[in-house]
Amino acid sequence: QVQLIQSGGGRMQTGVSLRLSCAASGGTFSTLSLGWFRQGPGQEREFVAAIAWSDGTIYYGDSVKGRFTISRDNAKNTVYLQMNRLKPEDTAVYYCAAAVGFKDLTSRGQYRYWGQGTQVTVSS
Repeated sequence: QVQLIQSGGGRMQTGVSLRLSCAASGGTFSTLSLGWFRQGPGQEREFVAAIAWSDGTIYYGDSVKGRFTISRDNAKNTVYLQMNRLKPEDTAVYYCAAAVGFKDLTSRGQYRYWGQGTQVTVSS
């Protein structure tokens, strides 16, 4: 059983940067694909970014391309989401997730394990 514990988040102004972290325990981290999703008020959970365990292929949602960066540190069993040039529309609860496969990582159905979520609020 994999557990994901998130840290980071908070309330900030437009244009600043923020890094979210997600530490995993209870599994073989290097063979987990990792993703970030977010859910804004009254919205469905949206794909943000993912990194495949097999070859490190990275995927981004269209709304965050060029601003957000996903990375992983297998030595620390941690995945990060670096968010730059934050906008009010980035306001959401952010979730990290882990999948045992490496295909279709933009789909939340591929993920077996989820973090507890962390609120990010960006004000103009």
